[in-house]
This record gives sequence, C-alpha cells and structure tokens, in this order.
Amino acid sequence: MLNEELISWILKHRKEGAEIASICTGAFLLAASGILDGKSCSTHWSAAEDFRRLFPKIKLQTDHLITDEGGIYTNGGAYSFLNLIIYLIEKHFDRQTAIYCSKVFQIEPDRKSQSAFSIFRGQKNHDDEVVKEVQNYIEQNFREKISIEELSSRFSVGRRNFDRRFIKATGNSPTEYIQRVKVESAKKSLEISRKTVSEIMYEVGYSDQKAFREVFRRFTGMSPVEYKGRYNKDLL
Repeated sequence: MLNEELISWILKHRKEGAEIASICTGAFLLAASGILDGKSCSTHWSAAEDFRRLFPKIKLQTDHLITDEGGIYTNGGAYSFLNLIIYLIEKHFDRQTAIYCSKVFQIEPDRKSQSAFSIFRGQKNHDDEVVKEVQNYIEQNFREKISIEELSSRFSVGRRNFDRRFIKATGNSPTEYIQRVKVESAKKSLEISRKTVSEIMYEVGYSDQKAFREVFRRFTGMSPVEYKGRYNKDLL
C-alpha cells in the first residue's frame, strides 16, 4: 500500500487521542485506515460512487458538507475546508468568534449541504448489463411517465428482483434514479433558459408543482426558484 506509512501515522495519533480532519477526497485516506468503519463521512460528490464501492462499511453522506464523528471530521469539496474551519472554531471556542471570522474572511456560515453543487451523471460503474440498459432507457425517456412495473416487464426481470438488482448496482431505487435524472435535466434548464419553473416542470414530466418542489429540494437543498436565482445569469 503506497500510503501505509501515513496510515500508520494517522492510526498512532488517533489512538493517542488526536482529532483528525480530511478535506475532499482525503476521506479515502481516513477510510483506508479503518477509523471510519461503521461511521458517517463525507467526500466530494463526484467521488461518491468509487467511495461506496471501496468502503461499503462506511455510511457515506454526500449531501452533508461536514461530518463530525467524535473528533473525526470530513467534508466535501476542497474549498469547503473554509466551512470546516469555521465549524471547528465554533466547536472549540465559541459561536461569536466563529461568526466574526466568517465575516472577516467572507465565508458563508452554517452551510451544511453540498447538494446544490453536485452533478448527477448516472451510476454506471457496475457490471450489471441489464441495469445499464434500464438506466439508458430511463435517461432517454424520463420526460414520459415511467412505471416501474413496465420497466421490469420490458427488461424481463421479476418486480422484486428488479428493485434489488437496481439498488445493488446503482445505490438508488429505480424511482429515485428516475427522480434524479428528471431533477438534473431541470437544473440545466433553470441555469440557462428563460422558461418559467412551471414550464420546466412540465418538460421533465411533472404535473404537480408541490411534488416537483419536494423532489427538487430533496436532491439540491433548495427550491427550483432559489436554484434559478443562484445560477441563471439572465436574471441578474
């Protein structure tokens, strides 16, 4: 192992009571040491699929910007280490000082999620060719109403086995996968078009505004209107 010496060093200091923090994909190093087994952690959203495959004993929370497991800290993308620093200042000193530092260095305090930054590219780093065919079908037809029963029948897989295989291969249920594909398409339209939220909602196959808002917020951490306000320069 290329990092064996460094991992031994991490374990030695952890046993002596040291607190340990990683940023971005540094969580892979902590995971390889074993100190995260059975615990929650975060890493950059783009590395989530590889992380889950390599370290199945760890509860990966890619929607979380920061995790704190008894003095073992992990966080998302590299620049979010600033949010981790503010978190540690508040934890080990006080809230007032943390707020002061966030103002001086112009860091948004209390940011807890990296979901708004993630890009869903599909989860195809697996060997189940039937599930890959299903994924491709969903990505090509997500604007239509897709029934899970129809999917399992189309690809000749029993209903219960269909869900099991899909979750095992992708980490999402078929329903969640469809939702994520729809939300990713909606995000792209919200970023570049002048269409209304309602128009975009219909384009990705939703007719219920409440349901669309709830699903969108679940995967991005904000409403469609908030997302459009943040990322669409034509609104400025």
